[in-house]
Order: sequence, then C-alpha cells, then structure tokens
Amino acid sequence: MLFPPAMSTQPFDRIRNFAIIAHIDHGKSTLADRLIQLTGGLSEREMTEQVLDSMDIERERGITIKAQTVRLNYRARDGKDYVLNLIDTPGHVDFAYEVNRSLAACEGSILVVDASQGVEAQTLANVYQALDNNHEIVPVLNKIDLPAAEPEKVKAQIEEVIGLDASNAIGISAKTGLNVEEVLEAIVTRLPPPKGDAEAPLKALLVDSWYDAYLGVVVLVRIVDGALKKGTRIRMMGTGAAYEVERVGAFTPKKIEVEALGPGEIGFLTGSIKEVADTRVGDTITDDRKPTAEPLPGFRPAQPVVFCGLFPVDAAQFEQLRAAMAKLRLNDASFTYEMETSAALGFGFRCGFLGLLHLEIIEERLEREFNIELIATAPSVIYEIELTSGETIEIHNPVDMPEVTRIREIREPWIKATIISPDEHLGAILKLCQDRRGNQIELTYVGTRAMVTYELPLNEVVFDFYDRLKSVSRGYASFDYQIIDRRPADLVRLSILVNGEPVDALAMLVHRTRAEQRGRAMCEKLKELIPPHMFQIPIQAAIGGKIIARETIRALRKDVTAKCYGGDATRKRKLLEKQKEGKKRMRQYGKVDIPQEAFIAALKVDS
Repeated sequence: MLFPPAMSTQPFDRIRNFAIIAHIDHGKSTLADRLIQLTGGLSEREMTEQVLDSMDIERERGITIKAQTVRLNYRARDGKDYVLNLIDTPGHVDFAYEVNRSLAACEGSILVVDASQGVEAQTLANVYQALDNNHEIVPVLNKIDLPAAEPEKVKAQIEEVIGLDASNAIGISAKTGLNVEEVLEAIVTRLPPPKGDAEAPLKALLVDSWYDAYLGVVVLVRIVDGALKKGTRIRMMGTGAAYEVERVGAFTPKKIEVEALGPGEIGFLTGSIKEVADTRVGDTITDDRKPTAEPLPGFRPAQPVVFCGLFPVDAAQFEQLRAAMAKLRLNDASFTYEMETSAALGFGFRCGFLGLLHLEIIEERLEREFNIELIATAPSVIYEIELTSGETIEIHNPVDMPEVTRIREIREPWIKATIISPDEHLGAILKLCQDRRGNQIELTYVGTRAMVTYELPLNEVVFDFYDRLKSVSRGYASFDYQIIDRRPADLVRLSILVNGEPVDALAMLVHRTRAEQRGRAMCEKLKELIPPHMFQIPIQAAIGGKIIARETIRALRKDVTAKCYGGDATRKRKLLEKQKEGKKRMRQYGKVDIPQEAFIAALKVDS
C-alpha cells in the first residue's frame, strides 16, 4: 500500500489535492488520522489521536484552529502510485478564513457529515465555499457504527438541503477505520488531478506561513506553474521581497526534504526569512530572475468583525506583547492589531478578530506560548457615525465616540444568521433572536429539524449569543452567519463607574432600549466578581451624566472588638467608632482592585 517518499516532482495525473470539510465535531481530524495511518505516513508507535491538531489548545478543546497539510503516498487498486495532499480544515465559523485559504489550494473536497446529526449550519457554509472554488465534492457519512446513525435519512438531507447527489456517498467510521479504504479510492477515482505547466516560469500561491525558532519563517506553498528547487531566488510579488530558497520539503506529516516541487504539489520552503511582514498569505511567489507575467488573484483579505483591547497586566511586558503579536499575525492573517492607550490600563493594542472564539484563542495563545498575562476590554464591532458636519467616521472603541450633539446618525453592522436545530427547541431559539432585535426571514423544515434564517445586529451577537443559543437548544443548534450591511440604530454609550471612577475597559455601545437592562446586569455581575474591600464600593451604570443602575459592595468588616474581654460597653463602642472613621477616610482615598477575570466574566451577562 505504501512506497518511499517522493524525491522528485510528480506527473500531474498522479497528484490529488483535497481538503476535508465538515461541521464542528463531525470527525474531520479523526478521518485525517485514519488516512495517515492507512497510507503509512506514521508508524503505529508515532501515531497519536488528532495527530494534525498540534497545538495544546486544539487538543484540550477538541477543535481544529489551524488548517494542516500532509502528503500521503498511496498505491491504488489499479496498481498506480499516487501522491495525495490532504488539508484538514477547521469547522468553527470563526475560522472560516482558514477554510477558504485551504480550499484555494485544492481541486476537490471530502465532505464529512455525521450520520447521527445530519447536515448542520457549518456543513452548508463550508460546502458553499468549496463550490465557490469549483471543487468536486465527495460526500462521506461518518459514525455509521453509532446506534443513532440514520445514513439513508442523512443522504436525503444532503440532497434536499445542499443539492448534492448523495446516492454514492461513502459510509464510514473514522474512529474504528471501517470502510476508510473506500475514501482513498474515491479520492483517486472521483477527484480531478491538478493542471499546470512545468515549463512556464515559477508561479506559486502562498497558502500559509508561520514562525520557527530555528528556521525563521516557514512558508507553505501550492505550485501552480514551473518548479521550485533549492537555490532558486524567489520574489514575493505583493511585497517585493526576494530570498534564496535554502530548503524545499513536504509534510508526511513529519518534515521531509525533497529535490523540487512541481505543478500541482503542496509543500514548504525556508530561506532565512526574518521579516514577518514579507510573507503575506495569498501572495504569489515567482522566480526573481524569470518572473511570471500575472500574479494569482490571491485571497480576499479577512475583515475583522469583533474588536477588543488587549493590555499587559505588567506594563513592562508591552514590548514582549508587541513581538508576540507580530509572530501570531504571521501565523494568523485574519488577526489585526494597532497600538492604543487607556487611562486605566496603560499601553496596549486594539485587536480585530473574526469572532469571540477567535478572540479567546488568540488571548490564550498569547498567555501560553509567550507567557504574557493580559487584560481584555469589552468586545465591540465597527460602527459608522455620520457627524452633523457631513463627515463619516468609523469607530470600534466606545471611548472614541464623539459628543452626542455632533452625531447625526449611527449605523451598525447586521448579519444574516442561519440556525439549524431540532424542532423541540425552535420556540426558545425564536424568542432568543427576537430578544436580540432580530427580523425573521424564513423558516423551513428538513425532516424533523428546523432551519431558520434571521437578520440580526452583530452587536447583539458578539457578546454571548452563541453561548445562549447552545444552552437554550441543549447544544443541538448549529449557527453560521455572514455580514450583509449597515443600518441606522439608536445607540448610546454605557459607562460603568466603580467607586465614582469610570472604567473605560467596560464601556460599551448598546441600543437605548437595552441600556438599562444591560447596565443593571453588569452592575450585579461586578458586585459578585469584585471582592469586598475595607470600605463600601458603589458600582454604577451611566449614560452621559445620568445614572441608570447601581449596586453597592458592602465593606469587609474586621472584628475590632475581638480582644475586649468584659469591661464597660463603651470600650467596644469607642473601637467601632474609630473603625468607622478609618473606613470613611479609606473611602475617599481607597483604590479598588478589580480582578482580571471580572472583565471578561462581566461581559458574558445572561440576558
């Protein structure tokens, strides 16, 4: 079944480039494990579960964050040897950009659908992305060994909802390895080989890049025309940077060096690239001495939709944070950042993310991989503000909001959300969407499952919508969205004051009708989260100069009379009066210590 790693370029018709796409938890990474095992990419001893999920966070959370590639060598039933380039993609809506990049490097996709769960929201989103890239799609039904599996019903669902012919869908169990050999045969027989011209000047797509402490920047490429060899002087057409290639290789999933990469092949190159900014994802790589005439179209840049400020707890770590962000930016092109300062938190960065999970992952990676303790401010989206002067500005930090008298109109982003859920949870989901100012567009049924489409303001979704959706549907609802437009809204800036001081990290823009409810919930949450001090602490929510909600944290009472044994009652009263005076003085000068967890926890207020 296997043969030694290829050390020269392959004929086109023996190469297959494919991605594995699916909803979260439908078994993409497990199927990738079985394919690596069957083709002998790793020995039994080297094999681990989810071998391509190399980050600790991926293993702990059981999700794929980075798309990973691997080259497999397979001898098909017709006796021919094939090279299969597999890309395992993420399933979560926040990492759709990773999926898009991966699909651009392939000609076909394996669509994995859980035979017990059926078609979910992200299944649809990923299929449409694959079709946009003109992919041939092979449907695979996973987990057919489960008692709850209904393969025939799910095949009908694929045909009805997606419009794909599922009559020849392959039923497998990626966990046990049942029937996985058929998937390899389908890849060889049903997916098209790549096209390209080996004699043309080098033209390669920069699919991904990451920083390696020993090799510098490692670049993942898909060769379209020509060949890439060691010693070639290459140029990035977008940035104009030129380098000499020191190493050309592929992942099997171990790094192996090869003589050259030819048209249709996926592999990596290194060349003492130290500048992170030179390797932009989606750029075209060509030969510096004999360049190609036209660059590839590349990828549409990812548009961040959620913004938040990240500040180091220790101000001395600011430069360390800047360097860490530059390295992460290289590894994740959808993450953006710019410097900002805050009165309460000092120097930090305003960062853009594709969603709340993306925010959480970046924050966790900065803390784990670079050992930096962080404080995150309230997430917000981009608002468009038309001023009375006729000028239009964009803000994504509530602190930057101009005076109310200067504002003519505020426009906020809206999304089109698709939610698929079992019928019994539909009522709770519709109520949740209505509470979030949603407009229902359509409601259809796929068997016993409802598919509902809503238009919602993104501002209402970035806080805790996903968590709430999972809890009202007991985890069965799946959710996907795309941004549609910006619409006028009656928004106000809600400020949170602790001990009379505004905390700019907790300021947010909210709809006027929701301001009091959100302010009250924030005050109650902070009352639980801020530990009692030696003095009383008022927590207030305000719009402009008007206080709309208040909670008070009672003072921590030390028993000053503990040492009084017997004697006159006036002795105790005297000590208590003295304590009261001291607390009054502390109240004037007292500094409130807000724990870091309080910032993020305060934002996840249940509605």
